[in-house]
Amino acid sequence: MSNIRIFIDFGSTFTKVVAFDLDKEELLARVQAPSTVDTDVIIGLKQALAKLEETVAFTDSDVKQAVACSSAAGGLRMVCIGLVPEYTTEAGRLAALGAGAKIAGTYSYELTKKEIEEKAEISPDIILLTGGTDGGNKKIICHNAEMLSRIGDRIKYIIVAGNKSAQDRIKEIFADMSSNIVYTNNVMPEFGKLNLDSVNEKIRELFINHITQAKGIARVKEVIQDVIMPTPSAVLEAAKLIAEGVPGVHIGMGELLLVDVGGATTDVYSIARGLPTRDGVNMVGLPEPYAKRTVEGDLGLYHNLDTLTSIAEQESLVSEESKNELLEKVQELRSVLSIPEGEVQTHYQLMLSKLAVKTAVDRHVGKLQSVVTHNGEVWFQRGKDLTEVKTVIGAGGPVVFSANSRQVLEGAVFQQESPNVLKPKEPEFYIDQRYILFAIGLLAQSNPVKAFRIIRKYLVQI
Repeated sequence: MSNIRIFIDFGSTFTKVVAFDLDKEELLARVQAPSTVDTDVIIGLKQALAKLEETVAFTDSDVKQAVACSSAAGGLRMVCIGLVPEYTTEAGRLAALGAGAKIAGTYSYELTKKEIEEKAEISPDIILLTGGTDGGNKKIICHNAEMLSRIGDRIKYIIVAGNKSAQDRIKEIFADMSSNIVYTNNVMPEFGKLNLDSVNEKIRELFINHITQAKGIARVKEVIQDVIMPTPSAVLEAAKLIAEGVPGVHIGMGELLLVDVGGATTDVYSIARGLPTRDGVNMVGLPEPYAKRTVEGDLGLYHNLDTLTSIAEQESLVSEESKNELLEKVQELRSVLSIPEGEVQTHYQLMLSKLAVKTAVDRHVGKLQSVVTHNGEVWFQRGKDLTEVKTVIGAGGPVVFSANSRQVLEGAVFQQESPNVLKPKEPEFYIDQRYILFAIGLLAQSNPVKAFRIIRKYLVQI
């Protein structure tokens, strides 16, 4: 068997190909070509493979055993429906994000006719229907199933992951629908208890077996082995491998935070328990998943430059005298695809990149809140306490290719002026300098030992 393994990421903009030498545990090359999902996805793949062939001597057999991830054609778009926003709806959202989805909408309580029409217009790949603990409230989830049945011909796939006592009635409601209906375990079987694994598995199965086919991506199986997960899932798998290592073989780097800044979104991943580090703090809200992903669709460094500019003004990062210059340079950055030219553009690009990291991590981490009671001041924590996390990893072009990656990643660090935002206090910084995290996550599915050794070789401390 060949020592070369090829991994592919079908992105909306670029199709990226990575080749590893597994015997030497080395990266041979990383190339990319414009994606061609709107026409024929295989065209872009073959262009990328042609570029790879310029430096790597691979065979047709190497290509045939290649596996891929994908965020093309809008990625995996989901709508989450639950009972209470802070509980079953949030549990569904966490499950969807953990499976690599892009959240196209969240709804709680009884759906209205207007909301049903919104969902039809959104046209998500999957609707995740939750609501009620097992044996608890059945009325709301059954009402919402009735409402969904009215637009059944416009829904592709529905996953039902709510109160198990309501499933028989829901099956009756959906009996005549042409949609693909999947039933799985409740995302919140008991109050405050999460069960996300079974939902994640069903989401991934639908993505692999049906959604890639509908988007035309599954055609690549004529050339490669398969598309096995959404791209964010591959990055999450890489983050877990780096943190945990390989039991009995390699010790991982421990709990970590990973920030991936892109042109359209900024994704944040934390592999950490996130329990309180201060005495006397009480946890409130849902327990956080150990492996958590959030995605901020308003913080991309190309599509969201205007939003970042507004945040910079709100946080007084620019003086009144500099506002016009900032606006001017933002327009210039947009025209050059956010790649700065010259000292002034570089200054503003670094500022906005750091702001994207800061804002995304602020939203991802837990918060402390004090409440004064008749017994004195009581502290509550909602979300993860990441203050003791010692590793922060940066990924994505605005971080990796910036003039000062460390400066950008400092946006992820704890700030004394915001002591109740529980960000890492004294982390070490690393970057995915060669842009291979997705490939590491894919390789980890079949050979975690090799995957771990390779990523430890190419993670660069800064």
